[in-house]
Amino acid sequence: MEQQLLKAALDLLSSRYPTSSGGVAALATESGKILTSIAPEVKNDALSVCMEMGACLEAHKINEKITHSLCIYQESRNSPILFLTPCGICQERLAHWGGDVKVAVSTSDNILLFKPLRELMPYHWSIVNGVAL
Repeated sequence: MEQQLLKAALDLLSSRYPTSSGGVAALATESGKILTSIAPEVKNDALSVCMEMGACLEAHKINEKITHSLCIYQESRNSPILFLTPCGICQERLAHWGGDVKVAVSTSDNILLFKPLRELMPYHWSIVNGVAL
């Protein structure tokens, strides 16, 4: 699944941002669907949202569980592809589907590496309710 997500993300990055910088997300659902999205360019930064947001909303719409999440960014067509760990807000969004959701994380050597969400959030607030990720 990780390689399928990477291919979907690279395809979207290439078609959506053929000559400029850009970032995209590709998320997989339990049934094997791959949902992609971007962070739209807005004139007011207060209105910006993360790359994963559109795909997360689509998963809610079709009532499917997210199993994997990948975000990539490229500064220019000649720059390396960077793998981005989900920000804290997106980690909370993905936590809706549990701690087993696998997310691509940033590494010092920029390799494609997925970790279960619970490893990113070992002290998640849900533990006070007796239901830790």
